[in-house]
Amino acid sequence: MTRIDDTPSAWDERTQLTTFLDYARDTARAKCEGVSAENARKSLLPGSPLMTMCGVINHLRWVEYHWFQVIFLGEENRGPWTEEDPDREMRIAVDFPLTQLLGEYAEQSARYRDLVAGNDLDERAQRAVRNGLRVDLRWILLHLTEETARHNGHLDILREMLDGTTGD
Repeated sequence: MTRIDDTPSAWDERTQLTTFLDYARDTARAKCEGVSAENARKSLLPGSPLMTMCGVINHLRWVEYHWFQVIFLGEENRGPWTEEDPDREMRIAVDFPLTQLLGEYAEQSARYRDLVAGNDLDERAQRAVRNGLRVDLRWILLHLTEETARHNGHLDILREMLDGTTGD
């Protein structure tokens, strides 16, 4: 997989925001290229046993689901987590092939790209976040870019530890 360029095709706010989120998503997928099924499930950080390549990709997938479908659209939360196991999406990820998780993440990203294109950046979420505020779509895009970029650092470290592969 080749990452898209992080330079937007236009200089309006929407194009810049969506280009950076897509770039971060593509970077996450690129970090996983060529990883063996066995390595994708390996936990290498003693203090973070759920931090696997599969776990991070599944987490990114479900984080986007939460922000777009549950918070922004106000849909019922059907995520894999529970109060007893708030990190379940990372725990169960090792039960699925990385290729499946990456495919589901890519398909979902395409659906959310359409969702964003059809809504105004100033539109407020249907549900409030922890502090009682209803964030706008712009904030959600910024938050997801930050979240994805932060986890790309984790993927970068895991990949280097797994097989020595480094890169941008």
